[in-house]
Amino acid sequence: MTDTHSGWDGRGAGGTGGTRASGAIPGPGPDTAAERCAGGKPRGRRVAAASLVALAALATGCEPGTAEGAQDVPPVRATQAAAPTPSPFLTAPAPSAEDAKPSTAPPPSPSASTPAPAPTTARPAPEPSTAPPPPRVLMRTGSESERVRELQARLRQIGHFGRNPTGYYGSVTADSVRSFQAKRRLPVTGSTDAVTWQRLLAMTRVPTAAELDPPTERPVAAPDERCLKGRVLCISKKSRTLAWMNDGKVVSAMDVRFGSEYTPTREGVFEVFWKSRDHVSTLYDTPMPYALFFSGGQAVHYSADFAANGYGGASHGCVNVRDKKKVAALFDQVKNGDKVVVSW
Repeated sequence: MTDTHSGWDGRGAGGTGGTRASGAIPGPGPDTAAERCAGGKPRGRRVAAASLVALAALATGCEPGTAEGAQDVPPVRATQAAAPTPSPFLTAPAPSAEDAKPSTAPPPSPSASTPAPAPTTARPAPEPSTAPPPPRVLMRTGSESERVRELQARLRQIGHFGRNPTGYYGSVTADSVRSFQAKRRLPVTGSTDAVTWQRLLAMTRVPTAAELDPPTERPVAAPDERCLKGRVLCISKKSRTLAWMNDGKVVSAMDVRFGSEYTPTREGVFEVFWKSRDHVSTLYDTPMPYALFFSGGQAVHYSADFAANGYGGASHGCVNVRDKKKVAALFDQVKNGDKVVVSW
């Protein structure tokens, strides 16, 4: 700065402005700022002073001051407040980048309060049943064979079957088997299993031919006089029998049943005009095996219903035979044109 009290005009020692005060340091001349703006070099004393200021700034650690002539720009103050000392009662600071690294520590062990899973063990295989299998069924309702005929004959020997054997296992035979089983404390099923059959064999003897094939359950009536000549199917409604006769002699006889009062079997003298071994009724849709037609739709034929239920039922006008073996043999012997006599 220019010392106005010294009278020095800043033009050096040769100026006319008077002398300087004792001990005063001459300031810069009025052209100092112009020289600095124009890039001129300041004098040596000013360089030394600037160096002293820089050294002082470095020594104190402060920012370096601004150059002379720019004191009108206020120094920039730090606006960031110093970080307060963290209180131990505050929450923990956010983790640093180092803390954000994935942890390699092992996972925590399960709590002692959490029960450990029970070890799984394989279930033992179910033990095979030790109960014996049910006995094998040999004959049941609907069966039809020579063994069924033998069963019926053996049951008849000991009073459990009251009819002639027919070879057909119907309701009558099933009831007889139940009666036998109940009396011997066997499972009452009505079917003939291996145990029931063996027990029956042990209690009976081998049936004779007459027991297996009796002439008829009912006694044969005295033949109608029209049956005494030739080949004749002599049928009696009174005795409910059929006798196959040849010149007055009975070749075979069998039990028969007839139609009801609403569908009666016609009486008179007829001839066999058609034989049908495996016939099925087109009117009633029922089987008529070994059919021997003699009057319209009426015929002598085997009836499974008659074999099973006896005289509890009736036909639709035909002459039913319940012994299949006998009617099958009759079918093979009778010819078309043979006489048929139906009488009371």
